[in-house]
Amino acid sequence: MPSDPTILAFDTSAAHCAAALLRGDQIVATRSEPMTRGQAERLMPLLEELLTQASETWQSLDAIGVGIGPGNFTGIRISVSAARGLALGLGVPAVGVSGFEALSELAQPDQIPAIPAPREQVYIQTKNAPPRLVARNEADSLGPLYLCDQPDMQVSAIARLTARRWTTTRTLPAPLYVRPADAAPSRDVPPVLLDE
Repeated sequence: MPSDPTILAFDTSAAHCAAALLRGDQIVATRSEPMTRGQAERLMPLLEELLTQASETWQSLDAIGVGIGPGNFTGIRISVSAARGLALGLGVPAVGVSGFEALSELAQPDQIPAIPAPREQVYIQTKNAPPRLVARNEADSLGPLYLCDQPDMQVSAIARLTARRWTTTRTLPAPLYVRPADAAPSRDVPPVLLDE
């Protein structure tokens, strides 16, 4: 087990595609691009560019860190699927880090980590309570909020948390969904299948 692990972390849980590379205890490269769609097509090329920028290869990675949400359903699925696939293909562990955990690394002790959500809402997780989706004004009444609008800072926190956990994590990353999906299954009656 290396004393200075090389960890690639990435996150597409919001309107961005962000990645960070940690070597030992130093973030050696970050990249973040705002985008409301297209993360599935952009993620792997962005990771390749980041590795090239830092003079690293896929084979030099010791672990993968990934943001598991809450946030955009499709974005979360993209990141988590990519992390699980890379971990399997490279034979390295993948560590899921929630947005709340990453923001807690950046916030002051008295601040409540909050993640923007649609319709003037935020995702929050207060001490000893499950994550929830609340109106922004309700969240403001709970105390000072910490919202991060810099994806490179958040993905760097994901990398640092992964560095602390990669040798002990035994479960694969899984999406953290706080609310049900906006999309619903079709109400049309499925076609009848005929036996031949």
